[in-house]
Amino acid sequence: MRENLHRFFRAARGAGVHVSPAESIDAMRAVSQVGFSDRTILRDALLLTLAKSQDEKLALGDCFDLFFSQPEPRQDQPEANNDDASQHADQSPSSGEAGDAGEGQPPEALGPLAQMLLSQDRNAIQAAIASAAGAASLSDIRYSTQRGIFSSRILDAMGLQRLRDELDELTATNPSLAERLRTALDALREAVRDTVSQGLALYAREEAENLRNEILRNAPLARIERRQVDEMRALIRQIARRLRERYSKPRKRQRRGHLDVRRTLRRNAAWGGVPFLTAWKRKHRDRPKIIALCDVSGSVAQVSDFFLLLIHSLHEVVDDVRSFAFSSHLIEVSEILESKSPEAAMAEIMSKVGFGSSDYGSSLVDFEKEWMSTLTPQTTVIVLGDARSNNLDPRADILRRISERSKRLVWLNPEGRLAWGFGDSEMPRYATFCSVVRQCATAQQLERAVSDIVATYQ
Repeated sequence: MRENLHRFFRAARGAGVHVSPAESIDAMRAVSQVGFSDRTILRDALLLTLAKSQDEKLALGDCFDLFFSQPEPRQDQPEANNDDASQHADQSPSSGEAGDAGEGQPPEALGPLAQMLLSQDRNAIQAAIASAAGAASLSDIRYSTQRGIFSSRILDAMGLQRLRDELDELTATNPSLAERLRTALDALREAVRDTVSQGLALYAREEAENLRNEILRNAPLARIERRQVDEMRALIRQIARRLRERYSKPRKRQRRGHLDVRRTLRRNAAWGGVPFLTAWKRKHRDRPKIIALCDVSGSVAQVSDFFLLLIHSLHEVVDDVRSFAFSSHLIEVSEILESKSPEAAMAEIMSKVGFGSSDYGSSLVDFEKEWMSTLTPQTTVIVLGDARSNNLDPRADILRRISERSKRLVWLNPEGRLAWGFGDSEMPRYATFCSVVRQCATAQQLERAVSDIVATYQ
């Protein structure tokens, strides 16, 4: 039971269900109470102990149905297996007829695999395949190119080499029986291939997902195909969750502070120094703020989409995040992003200011007029854009004043560095007033940039 459950936990993780060690222990305790006999109750017990959301319930349910559709591996019981094999051989009319009909080696002298195939006991064959799959470590399969390797391992574990030797002998002594055995062997190979394909679907999902994510992480955001947009959104959410997990715990420790040993000892003098009451050193920190200015003109609209999604997924890490979007003029979009789904929010933002011709000077004027007073020495201003202002006045003087009023000014440019300063690019002029200037064309570069920004608040 324990081995089967460990394999199921691995398959569940591959299906996208996060199974922690504590949750796996709870699941094993629940299964020990309900048992394996009633699959419906078993399924409900695993879903209740492992799934944390509706999506995870659906994924875990599909994984359960696929995992338990195969027979369970048999335990090693040599004597019982031999008795069963001889019983099948005695009771099988086809085996007896074949032995009477041909001269030479009788079926009783054949190996266990040959007798099992001739008896055509499907349940025994499937159980033997499941046991051989466990012996061949099918749960270690990761890529589709490994199908042939694991199929060969399973067949070898079932005794294929002995069966081949017996086929060579039967071909000379009993051709009709040899032909029947070859037909059964072909069916066995097909069943093993199906088992390996099922194992690939169960255990290789996580590796395939990691490979696909790695490709997406390094793909230029501006050239993501339409069919990959949803996958990229899911990847950005994973990045945001990973950053939250990385930086939330240190912030909790800092809110509590560090143990003040002297004050703790003085406070507990009446109890002989036993620290019943603790005292903590707390350092006052001003609340950090992030203001993000995102160019959503036609050339960089898709990159801004992912950037805004990531920034607002980090609200648990940074206390105060405000986002603005602009093409030829600038508007605040914080409320839109927080109150609506990503798809609906981006559709509304694009309908208001998206896909226009970029005018950085006019947008900076809008920010100075309406929101310059929101900047404080604790504010980090992030600008995402290609700095192409269509040969209009870039108003670099406003950017200088923004830099002077804020803690840091970070510019993330989705264009390659070789393009900066050519054509209508004002990047060299803007870079003069920025604390950090980075290329940010892929999800990996975006994650690193945001991670570095958030790390300064810890």
